[in-house]
Amino acid sequence: MSDPHITILMATFNGAQFLPAQLDSLLCQTHTNWSLAVSDDGSSDTTLPILRDFGRAYPDRNLTLITGHRQGGATQNFMSLLLRHDLPRGMVALADQDDVWLPGKLARAAASLQNCPKDQPAIYASESILTDENLVPLRQPKQPAARPNFRNALVQNLFAGHSTALNAAAVDLIKAVGTPQTIAFHDWWLYQLVAGAGGTCVLDPAQTVLYRQHRRNAFGASSGLGGAIKRLSHLVRNDYGAWLGGHWRALQEAAQHLTPEARDLITDLLAKPAQESRTAQFRRLQLHRSSAKGTAALHLAAYLGWV
Repeated sequence: MSDPHITILMATFNGAQFLPAQLDSLLCQTHTNWSLAVSDDGSSDTTLPILRDFGRAYPDRNLTLITGHRQGGATQNFMSLLLRHDLPRGMVALADQDDVWLPGKLARAAASLQNCPKDQPAIYASESILTDENLVPLRQPKQPAARPNFRNALVQNLFAGHSTALNAAAVDLIKAVGTPQTIAFHDWWLYQLVAGAGGTCVLDPAQTVLYRQHRRNAFGASSGLGGAIKRLSHLVRNDYGAWLGGHWRALQEAAQHLTPEARDLITDLLAKPAQESRTAQFRRLQLHRSSAKGTAALHLAAYLGWV
């Protein structure tokens, strides 16, 4: 296997408390052929000085630091990085400012993506170890085995942005589509777009990231009782339904880049025939989450008019 170059894309905003640990973990990667591109969202703490010190201390990492006004949150910030044409073409890996990568993280991503056809888009993500803000591991339930595909991507995100990597063909696809204004989550969008275009979606069961949970997480993990309550509140407030609709409309706008089957699915979903209930439609189209309980909850939400 060759040692491909990987551009690490990091979005920052007032991340000074945890950023040094993440930068140190990048330096400990066994895959050493990488550079770092950071887009800062208008930090008012010492995030920028930390990054500039890093760039001076490690000039071989070719730090690209983009600063400016607020992009509108992590989704817009990461998408702005993915659309830049002045970064090296090739694999990219997304990095959150507050996590810690285990040493083999980049190597596993590179090896997995190299096994995918180079002319087809591919997305990779690994499992994580949930920790508190001091990196003490938290209990987490065993996740059901998931098989990523477009019918799942339409209703669930399996590719957490903090562990996601993309091959060059996937990045080219993202640049061709641009940033739809209706998407809520960049990582979910990347999964939907690659799956809808007939690309390869790789879920690595290895835990390669310490996923730090703290009060300033943009979204955070959704396991345990707290996660269940959070998910229910999003359903009741119709957040989930709004997210689905926004992403489906974005996929419709990108229809020329999707497979015929994916285009037909999106057309069917947005048409929502009056004589058919949303629950019946979901069943007919075989939309599903990664577990039987999750799919049952999806059908119940559809029955209650929450999606």
